[in-house]
Order: sequence, then C-alpha cells, then structure tokens
Amino acid sequence: MRATTITETFNTPLVESFDVVVAGGGASGLIAAIAAARAGAQVLLLERQSCLGGTATTAYVAQYLGFYNNDTQAVWGIPFELTRRIMAAGGSDDFGQYMMGAAAKNPITVHHFPFNPEIVKIVADEMAEEAGVRVLLHAQVSSVIRDGDIVKGVVVETVAGRKAFGARVVIDATGDAVVAQAAGVAMHDDDISVDARQPNTLCFRMSNVDVHKFRALSRNDKRALALKGLQQGELFWENMSFCSTPGGTDAICLMSRIMGKDALDETDASEQEKIGRRQIKSIVQFLNREVPGFAKSILAGIASRVGVRETRRIRGQHTLTAEQILSEQTFEDAIALGCGPMDVHEPNGTGIALSIPPGPFEIPMRCLVPLDTERLIVTGRAISATHEANGGARHMATAMALGQAAGVMAAVSLDQANSTRSIPSAAVRATLRDQGAALSFADCIALAKQHERH
Repeated sequence: MRATTITETFNTPLVESFDVVVAGGGASGLIAAIAAARAGAQVLLLERQSCLGGTATTAYVAQYLGFYNNDTQAVWGIPFELTRRIMAAGGSDDFGQYMMGAAAKNPITVHHFPFNPEIVKIVADEMAEEAGVRVLLHAQVSSVIRDGDIVKGVVVETVAGRKAFGARVVIDATGDAVVAQAAGVAMHDDDISVDARQPNTLCFRMSNVDVHKFRALSRNDKRALALKGLQQGELFWENMSFCSTPGGTDAICLMSRIMGKDALDETDASEQEKIGRRQIKSIVQFLNREVPGFAKSILAGIASRVGVRETRRIRGQHTLTAEQILSEQTFEDAIALGCGPMDVHEPNGTGIALSIPPGPFEIPMRCLVPLDTERLIVTGRAISATHEANGGARHMATAMALGQAAGVMAAVSLDQANSTRSIPSAAVRATLRDQGAALSFADCIALAKQHERH
C-alpha cells in the first residue's frame, strides 16, 4: 500500500528548562548526566525504558568490556567508581579474565567486569540521585526544539502525553543518534548497507547451571560443541561462553545472532525480537541436551530488548578510524581512552574477528561534536567513527568514558556563550582529570599507582 501523509498541529507544553538535557540513560548517558551535574549543571536525564543502564540492564549484556587494554587500565573516573559501587552492593566479584570467542577460530583473553544486571539498575538510580540528576523514565524523545542550526531542547512522548523540555545543551546518548537525526545532523551510516552492519543479539539467562563443570571444558571441546550446534541448525554463531553473577549458579548467554535486520525500521525491529526468542528456544534445547553443566538448567529470563551493535554514526568535526586506533595516534583534544578489543561480528556469517589494539587509544573531543549543529553533543556508539573503528570503540567502558567527557563538555560550554562547536579542550581536559579520568597512557600509570596506594 502506498504511504500517505497526514498534517498534525500540536500545542506541546514546555514543562521546564535545564542547563543540560541528556537523552538516553544507558552506559554513556548515565555517566554523562552524573559528570555534568558534578560539574555544576542542572541536569535532566531522559530514558525510554523502565530503568537506567541501557545495554547492561535492559539487553542483559552483563559484563563491562573496555576498561583494560591488555593489563593496562585506561578507563577510570566515574565509570570506575560505578564498578566499585556495584561491587559494594554485591553485584559483582570484581574484574576477571574472560576468553572472548572461546569457540571461535581465534579467541582472545581480556579483562572484564561481570555483574548482576538487577543490582546495576539499583546502583544507577542511587548514583544519579546523589549527583542531583533529575531522571524521567518511560520518556521517548520524538523530536527537537531548534532555531535554525541551534538545538534548544527536546520533545518527548511520556505516559502522560507529549511534553517539551528546554536545554542550554543537549547530549544525545541514545545510541541510535535519535536527537541528532531529528536535528538534521549528517550521518556516516550511509556508507554501509544494513546487510553489512554487525548483527544484533538477544541475550538470555539460565539458572541452575553447574558452572564449574562447564568451565572445565577445554577450548577445543567448546568449539566442537559450537560447530556441532551450527551444523545441526540449533546454534547461530561460533560462541560457547557466558557470564555468571556472584554465586556462580547461572549463565547469562550472548548466543543468538540476528542478521540483516535494521534496528531503525519498525518492522525489522519488531521481527528481530521474535527471531531472537525463536533462536533462544533452540539454543536452550541444545544446551540442555549437549553441553556439560546445563543438563538441569532452566531458562530464567530473556532480555527485554535486543542488543544492537551498530546503527547511526554522526559526521563530526573529526572521524575516528581504525588506522588511528592501531597506530595509537595522539590528539591535543583527547578526552577519553579506548581499549578495544576490536570486535567485529560477521554480518552474514557465523564468525567473529577479534584483536586487541597495541595500546590504549585516544579519542578526540571533535568526534562528539556534529559538523553543522550547535548546542548538541553526541556520545556513545553514535560518535563520528568509521565502521571498523566503531568495532573497537563501542564497548560499554569506552561509552562511559565518552559519557563523562560529554557531560564535562556540556558543563564547560555553559560558560562559553552556549557554544558546543568551540569548547576549549584544555578546560574540558582539566575538569576530566579533576574528576579522576585518564586521558593519556601516562595518566593510566599514575592512576594505577595512586589506586595501589589506597
């Protein structure tokens, strides 16, 4: 049927205005809001789901990757504080070693921070409240308030109807660049087709797992099981690994693979949820029948939404490339460090390409600043980066480091005639260091020594 259009007229109430409005309460948006508030801004944090945490909580990706590059911790500041708070609340046993792609051709071992997603929800609430952040859940951004190329706020759909909030600066932490798209920001995603984007995953949780029995399997045994499941059509990519929450009797599994679906298309977005659940039904049957440690396990939960690896990426003042990551290029306006791993899932296959950058890599402030829009900062996986660089910079710890930078950038810009296209990087970098962030390899070493002393 051919699409038609309707003309609508709205009288949307402008409820309140803030210094900074953060759209999206995931890993990046949560930290952005806290950082901006701690820097003195009045902050509103909008989140469309029922909780904060994003992929960590609603999508059940129950581990933070990207804090470490090999043995060097490069993400500190508020993100590291979050891990300490999660531990103190009983939600994690701290950082550990994790073999990524244990059943793949070339697995790698990394430091990860596994956690109980339910505890993360509670800790996120507490940290936002303590920072003085106003949080509005069940609030979906639908459009922006703008005057020419200047963004002046956002319009949201809430359970109480359509409302608008004014802002001196808006931070887009939606992951899908929803605010940037509505503001007409140019995007990079037109350089890659939907079929070439990384596939998506619906995670799930098994209870009553004999974790020790499974962990005793060799890597070769795990790969053989994965290949058997693929051959039988019961598994969907070369993966046979999971995380456990404290207590070690469950498995949070990232084993589905949903290919060729556009997470920004309403039909595809709906279909991929159903595909994910069909795959989980098959995977659970295989685990129960074939995999040591899972014979008596039961399906305890399915994430409330599919985890998405790649959608929109803005065209910013600078575009991060894989070459810059691998060459460890330095930048005068570096505001965050990424660690990798370079993690690119085959768009139309069962494999995964994994590698670790030679060292922590610098991400310049300009990657967060759109070319053609004022008073808007973009953080998280939607920053200006190539498809390949996105594979190394989209991990949640990196997103949190970018979020802290975005929050500080917004706060600093309030004293610069509300300009986000000419924020003084020196002031941003100084405030980030005051908040405990690492911006260089030397910072990593100094902060590690300081942490050891305490």
